[in-house]
Order: sequence, then C-alpha cells, then structure tokens
Amino acid sequence: MSSPPLLEGVGVLVTRPEQQASALCRLLESHGAAAYRFPGLNIVEHPMRRTLLARLASAPDFDCIVFVSANAVRFGASILAQRRDLAIAAVGPATARALNQSGYRVSVVSEEGFDSEHLLAHPRFASVQGKRILIVKGSGGRGLLEHELKLKGALVEFAEVYERRAPTPTAEALAALEACFDAGAVQLITATSLEIARNLFAIAPGRLRSHFENLRWVAPSERVSAGATALGAHQPVILAASAEDQELVNAILRWRSAESGA
Repeated sequence: MSSPPLLEGVGVLVTRPEQQASALCRLLESHGAAAYRFPGLNIVEHPMRRTLLARLASAPDFDCIVFVSANAVRFGASILAQRRDLAIAAVGPATARALNQSGYRVSVVSEEGFDSEHLLAHPRFASVQGKRILIVKGSGGRGLLEHELKLKGALVEFAEVYERRAPTPTAEALAALEACFDAGAVQLITATSLEIARNLFAIAPGRLRSHFENLRWVAPSERVSAGATALGAHQPVILAASAEDQELVNAILRWRSAESGA
C-alpha cells in the first residue's frame, strides 16, 4: 500500500500575484497540499510604458540591458525589438527563463544566487566605466543595481514598465480568508518578497492579523524572513533557497518531513 503524499493535510496560502500563482499551486497540489490563492501584490502595466518604450526604441544602443524580473520581461521585452545581438542580463533564473521563452539568449546571469547582489558580482559588471546600461524594472523597488553600477562609473538609465500595487480585497474576500484560518485549513503562508509580507499585514483586520502572526511563513531569503519577523510573525520562518516555485516546495517538504519525523 503506497504512502499518502507528504503534504497531505497541509494548507498553504499562495500570495504570488494572480498571473504568477498557478504553477506554484499546481506543484503544491501534486504533493498533496491544499493551495489557497490570496494575492499579496498586483502587477499592472505602467501608465507611461508605451511612451517610454517608443522613446527608447530610437535611443543609441546600450552595452547591456538588464531585466530584473519575469514581469520586467512580460512588460518590457518589446524594447529588444526582436534583435538577437544585444547583451542581455537577468536577475535570477526565473527572469532568464522568461527571456529564453521569449526567444532571447541571456548572456549575463548569476549561477550562484537569484538577487541583485549576485548579479553585480558577475565578471561582466567588474569593469563598466563609461558603459551604457539600461535596467528594465517596475516602479520603485530597491534601486541597488542602479546605485552600485553608477558607483562603478556606468551610465545607467532605467525603464519602469510595470507597477506593483497593494491589493484591495473586498470585505467578503477577507472574511472568506479568515474563515479558512479559523477552520484550521491553512498552516503555511508564502511571501516571495518583503513587499508582499508588508501588504498582507497592512490589509489584515484584527483576527486575521493574529493568524498572520501565529502561523508559519515561507520566505526565499534571510532578508524576507527577517522582514516577516519584524512585521509580527512569531513562528520560525521556513527558509527556501530562492523564490523559485520548486525551491519553495522543497523547503516545505523538508519542514514537513522534519515535523513528521520521516
């Protein structure tokens, strides 16, 4: 008789933006978990995107174009204008994969990590004095790439092609989520960015916030883990190797295995 799936009986709140949640939900469900969708972030086209891309299309060539996320590819890949001779960099494997699926070869991506710090450590960015670099990104964000590349003497421009907006769930949606928690259906909460964790705590009324504080969170980095703890998460955070779907699930499987003594 075969054993039940390792995550059977485990409910996971998946908080990725709506367009990006399906793959993680399917992966969790393949291991027996119940996945509950509740976007902690909305991704929308930047209102100036079309004007910006039209202006950049006629600009002189850049020495390197950096895409910071899969969403940057989704909203900004058209800036490449089907050219295949451009030097393209990607922050993290998910971004590189999105570019490859769009038909572009990524020449600069870190094999050691998925964040801006690891990309900056790539030999391609060791000497960038006078180089023209375009960063394709969402509005706001950390600004680390731009800051560090400018310190090295690069001529940096950026294209903000999408916006991240905090969710505005209805009272009914919040009540339904609270009912799931009250029934004990959810044991884990994912947060693939610190912004998502902040948004979730910000929109949660009293009892729902208490659930956020007392359940286990799953985070892709020490930075997000520390942020969730600072926001009020009391339980030790389950740390994944990255924000990749498989890595998140791997971390949950390790936690479950340890909890069950398997």
